[in-house]
Amino acid sequence: MKTTTISPEVIEQTTRFHGHWCPGLAIGIRASEWALQEMGKAADEEIVAVVETDMCGVDAVQFITGCTFGKGNLIHKDYGKNAFAFYRRRDSKAARLVARPSIYGDAGPTLGKLHRKMAEQGLSEEEQKIWAETRAAVSKKIMESDLADLFEIKPPAGPMPKAARILSPAVCESCGETVMETRTRRFGGKLLCIPCFDAVEKRC
Repeated sequence: MKTTTISPEVIEQTTRFHGHWCPGLAIGIRASEWALQEMGKAADEEIVAVVETDMCGVDAVQFITGCTFGKGNLIHKDYGKNAFAFYRRRDSKAARLVARPSIYGDAGPTLGKLHRKMAEQGLSEEEQKIWAETRAAVSKKIMESDLADLFEIKPPAGPMPKAARILSPAVCESCGETVMETRTRRFGGKLLCIPCFDAVEKRC
């Protein structure tokens, strides 16, 4: 069974870009697939993606949709959710895809338990085998499921993000490094970058 319209070549390229194959990457691939079908690829800044996770799926969004941090049309909100909002500037089309709780199926508790054990004390050889086989099975299921079964599609919570701006540079008066003007702080009459500001605050 093959449900995804993303070609095997693009899936392989995305996996190489990310570094490994996993359920999280599969989720990002399928969210990106929806964006391509409904909005097209981001040749420049026409398409904007707002991601609510910093996990594997974001690499798929960058690679497949063309939305990137460098262009300013990939925005990260640190909410820890498998949720992806896409906006198209020319007609204000927008939607937010939220991974359904059932996306991992019955394997969710098993993966959660093994992940915690792996982080805390490591897995036995048998557990590593179960971990790998379960992740592969879940990834396959995600790639073969209908998009409607994977994601709840909602209106975005906020307005379309503003276009990326070219900002003037400034020089931190403590370390002497160039910093984006909007990322400076003032302390004791000095213009400081965020690390220098934080260091001064800790000493006070």
